[in-house]
Amino acid sequence: MNYTLNNLPERELKPRERGFTMAMDKGLSVREVEDFLDVAGEYVDIVKLGWATSYVVPNLQKKLDAYRAAGIPVYFGGTLFEAFIARNQFEDYRRILDKYQMTFAEVSDGSLEMNHEEKLQYIQTLAEQVTVLSEVGSKDAEKIIPPYKWIQLMQSELDAGAWKVIGEAREGGNVGLFRSTGEVRSGLVEEILTKIPFEKILWEAPQKAQQVWFIKLLGANVNLGNIAPSEVIPLETIRLGLRGDTFHHFLNMDDAGLKS
Repeated sequence: MNYTLNNLPERELKPRERGFTMAMDKGLSVREVEDFLDVAGEYVDIVKLGWATSYVVPNLQKKLDAYRAAGIPVYFGGTLFEAFIARNQFEDYRRILDKYQMTFAEVSDGSLEMNHEEKLQYIQTLAEQVTVLSEVGSKDAEKIIPPYKWIQLMQSELDAGAWKVIGEAREGGNVGLFRSTGEVRSGLVEEILTKIPFEKILWEAPQKAQQVWFIKLLGANVNLGNIAPSEVIPLETIRLGLRGDTFHHFLNMDDAGLKS
């Protein structure tokens, strides 16, 4: 940090299990990646190349090299996994992971109807090859999954070998965990947290109001994802109580609370 401020929330240090920030790269150039990391790399834990952008983006290997040079792992979006599965190309997908030396992969079924036992098998198989993040929730705004089902799905996917489970929101933050307006389904989140440890969940929260809501609920070290590159620094200030949205929230906490 550039100077000292007392009584800030205590942030987990990298590599961390809590307080994860997952940034979404939706098609940055290599130069944009380098500029992004120069400013915000310290605050990014992992980067997702959104949905199937890795199929069309130029200079893919150079982008991956730029992230790795900064010590930041990258993974392909879950929609790419689903695209391979829909075409009966799972083994081709595994070879792509090896070709690009990927150490993480996302297993999702947000666009593709998939038997859950089949999804669990994909998680188990890929967990022998890479670290798996599994996404729960549908990209279809009309498909409402009851809280008990979210819990069952998340727990079974963790049991199958997922390192963390992702709460679906899409890049717009208007499905899954959220209503079409972007409002958090607070009852759903709170019920999930009665059964699933918060450090095991990566909440997709692309909108500032969503990030603020989760930080006020779970503290500075909540795992948040689908963060736009330009929003990583603003998010870190929200985590630290250095933006108006959480300024008084952290000032009003006692010393024990500041370490949440």
